[in-house]
Amino acid sequence: MYGVGLSENLLNGMRLLVVDDEEIIRDFFFEALTRRNVDVTTCSDGVEARDLLERHQFDLVITDYKMPNMNGMELLEYILGSHPTIPVIMFTAYGTIEGAVEAMRAGAFDYLKKPLDRDLNVLVEIVLKRAFQHRRLLVEIARLQNELIDNNTFDNLVGPGPEMQRIRKLLSTVAPTQATVLIQGESGTGKELVARAIHYNSPRAKGPFIKVNCAALPEGLIESELFGHEKGAFTGAIKTTRGKFEAANGGTLLLDEIGEMPKGLQAKLLRILQEREFQRVGSNENVKIDIRILATTNIDLDLAIREKRFRKDLFYRLNVIPIKLPSLSQRRGDIPALAYHFLRKYCRMHKRNIKRISNQALSYLSNSTWSGNVRELENAIERAVILCRGGQLEPADFFVYEDRPESVVASPFSDIESAPEGSMTIAELEKQHILRTLKAKDGHRAHTAEALGISIRTLRNKLNEYRQVGENI
Repeated sequence: MYGVGLSENLLNGMRLLVVDDEEIIRDFFFEALTRRNVDVTTCSDGVEARDLLERHQFDLVITDYKMPNMNGMELLEYILGSHPTIPVIMFTAYGTIEGAVEAMRAGAFDYLKKPLDRDLNVLVEIVLKRAFQHRRLLVEIARLQNELIDNNTFDNLVGPGPEMQRIRKLLSTVAPTQATVLIQGESGTGKELVARAIHYNSPRAKGPFIKVNCAALPEGLIESELFGHEKGAFTGAIKTTRGKFEAANGGTLLLDEIGEMPKGLQAKLLRILQEREFQRVGSNENVKIDIRILATTNIDLDLAIREKRFRKDLFYRLNVIPIKLPSLSQRRGDIPALAYHFLRKYCRMHKRNIKRISNQALSYLSNSTWSGNVRELENAIERAVILCRGGQLEPADFFVYEDRPESVVASPFSDIESAPEGSMTIAELEKQHILRTLKAKDGHRAHTAEALGISIRTLRNKLNEYRQVGENI
């Protein structure tokens, strides 16, 4: 008895469709495999098999190569197109081995030769088990792909305001096309989220999505990273390696922070955008690619062009469809919706049961600066979810306290708790807490920002605001 180290139980309940115009072959499979707890269905031609596949679920198909009405190759083509997670094993006579090889090249999982007789154990112990295990992998891959697509719908671009409605409408029009898109906006506004939504709502959704951070490409290896290299092209090139452009073939390439790309490389990128071909480092052979280009930047490309840091012709190639993302301060009406979106996300992640955000906390969120835009808001919500001890988020949950016993930690909201209702706004409360913490840290901004759980940049912006209204800081 042959084996591959897999449990016999792997075959239990397998739903197998056997397609062959010879009754003796169908009976042979039915009797031999039913004894092994395989659920076997048989039919005599491809047309009947196609009808069965439309009406029932199967884990594996074994089909004869030569049949009337619809032959095995035609059935294989149908299954690959309509049921791509079902492996197909081609059943051939000795005189049609060439056809079996053709079927393998077309996408069949394996082939078997007639007659079976003594090879039945090989069929059951090796081929079927491998095929069923392959089926499980295909189903899991399909599930993960669908999950990726579900997680990158336009619905994840949260915001009921007119700006986000306009952007979602534009994206729904642009995504199904092959157009190059330039996404501009401040850091943290969601440029990569928009790029992923474009890819996963396009005909390329099942293809690769490759991101290249143009600002982080290592000097001296930039071309190799992007275009790949041939073996021996330079010291350390011990094998031929594909670059990012080749890895994205059939899918989408995101050029993140395109404004940081070195000037010398911009000319080569321009040629790729025009010709859709390139040469690996150390090669004279052109490599053809089928990719869609998306680009993002948080710098002013018009200024970069005037300062000769960015090519005008490359800008025009990239700027086929321009998308400008507003800062969070320009869409404050979206903050409550975003806050609840992140609340649900991080409650699932951290297994917390927090249902609401209090009106005071929403007022605090809506009136904060958010110089880090949506990313900063998201981080603040995650932190609050972790720190929250009740059933709803309160303003106090957005502050990180010093590591000392709780009994001696003064609440930053003690003033408002003792003040008459409505006598102090959330913004005033926030200012008091920041200035109190700054004083406790002897004016040391880095320590103050760390204690508050905010960035130094956010602290600096807050202090500048307070100076403008007369605070002596």
